Amino acid sequence: MAPRPAWKGYLKLSLVTCAVQLTNVTTNAERVSFRMINRATGNTVKRQYVDAVTGKPVEDKNEVKGYEIDKDQFLLVEENEIEALQIESEHTMSLDGFVDKSEIEQIYLDTPYYVSPSDKVSEEAFAVIRDALAAKKMAGLARIVLYRRERPVVIEPLGKGMLLTTLRYENTVRKSSAVFDDIDDVKIDDEMIELATHIIDKKRIKFDPSKFEDQYENALLELIRDKKAGRTPPVVKPSAHPSNVVNLFDALKKSLASEGIAEDEDGGKKPPSTRRASKAARKSPAPGSGKRKSA
Repeated sequence: MAPRPAWKGYLKLSLVTCAVQLTNVTTNAERVSFRMINRATGNTVKRQYVDAVTGKPVEDKNEVKGYEIDKDQFLLVEENEIEALQIESEHTMSLDGFVDKSEIEQIYLDTPYYVSPSDKVSEEAFAVIRDALAAKKMAGLARIVLYRRERPVVIEPLGKGMLLTTLRYENTVRKSSAVFDDIDDVKIDDEMIELATHIIDKKRIKFDPSKFEDQYENALLELIRDKKAGRTPPVVKPSAHPSNVVNLFDALKKSLASEGIAEDEDGGKKPPSTRRASKAARKSPAPGSGKRKSA
């Protein structure tokens, strides 16, 4: 069964328009989910709005949205008043500008959706817009109303369809300086950086999302299987928290050893940890020289 579209409307490039639909890229259909149960009866429970002052349940017909205009004073806004709001981006995404996707900082990218034509008549116009974007290696910027919020979006070609990614507003994104400015400038030994880059080079892999595995989800499934079979789930001791590194250089050397890294890719050049040890050996006095290093 085809997934249900999250939005239907039109994609517009100047005077070229086509009917499109958005489909969620991600799905939680296979994830473990729980219902809340009344332990005493075994029945499922449901949520209900309760008046904060009287403590009495509120009937559906009396539930209404309120906007706080002063302390404990609310302006009531009816559902039909919200539904009556109409702006173009509620039904049409107009491509107003075009950018190189790489120009968009990662922190502004939010939720992805697949874009596809919603009827056969729209396929030709859809293909024209898609292929034009592909030819110019550009992405289009537009706006769309999703879940009663207007969101800026970026649209780019993806195979036979397109990919839309909602963007975060600038005023909702914290500036990195607010977090990073407290980090002190640290002078790092070049050899330690070389050790770390050596580990990175040796552990370089190709990105393969099929290798990702949700270990927490697997543990939940194992717990459910054990309880279903009448087995007592094993008590798992929490893993020890890593401690702060006291000697960073030694930690890097041990990391190299644990990864089985003994030499560089050229097969002859030793990693910097070995070179540093060799330098130290050369500086040490020869046996029987009569000189002793202080402790």
